[in-house]
Amino acid sequence: MRAVVQRVSQARVLVDGQVWGEIGMGLFVLLGLGVQDTEDDLDWLAGKVERLRVFEDEAGRMNLSVGQVGGGLCVVSQFTLFGDARRGNRPSFTDAMSVEAARAFWPRVEHRFLSSGLPCAFGDFQAMMACELVNEGPVTVWLDSAERRT
Repeated sequence: MRAVVQRVSQARVLVDGQVWGEIGMGLFVLLGLGVQDTEDDLDWLAGKVERLRVFEDEAGRMNLSVGQVGGGLCVVSQFTLFGDARRGNRPSFTDAMSVEAARAFWPRVEHRFLSSGLPCAFGDFQAMMACELVNEGPVTVWLDSAERRT
């Protein structure tokens, strides 16, 4: 499971020009599911996102988590995080979870993030979406659940 996590002052997802989900201050998470991902990968990654200390404390140091600053999460499925463009110019997505498997797994993703108790918004799985966000800092962090094992 891979994620690009951005600290934002606001974010929203539009589907067909209509707001599908939005948050104020918080974390915008592009989340890709890989063929070998399991519930353990989801628990690790969601927990890491929830505990990620990328918000400034009173001393101006990135030392606070999204929950500590009263922020929310906006999580959007993004299979292209598994795009491999090492050969040629057209990415290969063989390491991404199949559409059928990802569609079945995505409700678990939403449930896991909602169980954090943080305000959550989600994209519309497999829809053409427009994502609008204001990256604060900018702060952007890459997470890969496979790398926790190395």
